[in-house]
Amino acid sequence: MPYEKKWTGDKGETSLRTGKRVSKDSLRVEAYGSIDELCSFIGLARAESTDTQISDFLEDVQNDLFSIGADLSTPNYEKVKRLGPEKSTELEESIKKIDSHLDDLKNFILPGGTRLAAELHVCRTICRRAERQIVALGHDEGVNEEVLKYMNRLSDVFLQLARLANKRGNVSEKIWKQ
Repeated sequence: MPYEKKWTGDKGETSLRTGKRVSKDSLRVEAYGSIDELCSFIGLARAESTDTQISDFLEDVQNDLFSIGADLSTPNYEKVKRLGPEKSTELEESIKKIDSHLDDLKNFILPGGTRLAAELHVCRTICRRAERQIVALGHDEGVNEEVLKYMNRLSDVFLQLARLANKRGNVSEKIWKQ
């Protein structure tokens, strides 16, 4: 039997993981929609990257983001496997490793440099937006606090990865001039 798509979202609603229907402009849908957008931009960065170490790390992040999307698409009162504290700990360890290859950051830097670094800066800003949306959702409905912690660490990782991509690409960071 051929696949037949059922168009269930034509009236501005979508289904959560539980099957519950919600408006497509709900805080929950906005939050996991930004996670999806971030995951796609990471895919773009990976496609551009010739640095397998960074690309492999970003693939792991994409897998984490799919777990976060599933977590966010399920109301907090539902019993499902949730993101745990070990993922934030892994990011903290990654930040330490990346930092060991970089000079101390003493000024604000302008996003840009290599193509990969510029894309990682875009990922950082999308990550920050998603984090703000998750905070708003938490005020309204509650969220897994580990998701917030992870997203906060992840935006820092993107900054450090962008700096690392520039360093490996022999491109100097541009300092913000006031």
